[in-house]
Amino acid sequence: MTADTENLCILTGNANPALAREIAEHIGVKLCDAYVGHFNNGETQVMISESIRGKDIFIIQPTSQPVNDNLMELLVMVDACKRASAQSITAVIPYYAYARQDRKTRGREPISAKLVANLLETAGVSRVITVDLHAGQIQGFFDIPVDHLAAAPVLADYISQQKLENIVVVSPDLGGVTRTRTLADRLQAPIAIIEKRRPRPGCAEVMNLIGDVKGKTAILIDDIVDTAGSLCEGAKALQRLGAKEVYACCSHAILSDPAVERIDASCIEKLIITNTIPVPPEKQSPKLVCLSLADALGDVIMCIQSHNSVSKLFK
Repeated sequence: MTADTENLCILTGNANPALAREIAEHIGVKLCDAYVGHFNNGETQVMISESIRGKDIFIIQPTSQPVNDNLMELLVMVDACKRASAQSITAVIPYYAYARQDRKTRGREPISAKLVANLLETAGVSRVITVDLHAGQIQGFFDIPVDHLAAAPVLADYISQQKLENIVVVSPDLGGVTRTRTLADRLQAPIAIIEKRRPRPGCAEVMNLIGDVKGKTAILIDDIVDTAGSLCEGAKALQRLGAKEVYACCSHAILSDPAVERIDASCIEKLIITNTIPVPPEKQSPKLVCLSLADALGDVIMCIQSHNSVSKLFK
């Protein structure tokens, strides 16, 4: 794969600089010399210390916690690049905030995922790279190219290496069936689906199981683990229904309190996550296995820069 790395510039905010450094190292370039911080009054300050005129800029910035600070950093960085005469600005957003607000479920609610798309386009983003959107149709909220990548290949590679026997891949709800099927196809395993209801926000009750998990190694897959309530309840239900052991995997580990305590106390053997969101030291757990998407994201950036197909990387 030949790419014009002379014209390529990788910029990072404060959301996940470790991932940005890994991506830059994989591609073989240095991070752009820039300061992203705050003025004394708390406003975002961005100073780019080298010329980026005519460059293709890739800004690595998941919009994870603190969500609004990281989102504002991204928007200000984009504006700085646009005003510095960058040729193109690609926002690499491994975790896309507000993705769960993709439609109105009751009156007088915002569609915040669309608002974020509007803000990015207005700021001057010319392309977006993201990973496992909560709702795939968010791609349609943009009028610019969106490369929507899946973590499934990386997750499947790791699971295959564990030599687990008699696997069944389980969706925690009806909405995650497509994601579940993608992973199951890579592992050549059957699927099962947990049917649940939410009597109130943040509370889920398992009602039924579609499929067979008895005596099998169940692998729960979701895109986001937030407070881990649904994940741990689903694992408990699978164990109750006869699963030999339960593993879980997800793309985005938000891990809001008391997620780590719940996971540690659960019957989940391992929770396999990716580094779209950095896990701080206080949220580390012996049950967490973190896989890097740096190589995959770096390959996508190289494909874009060399005008090659991105989808071929994941076939």
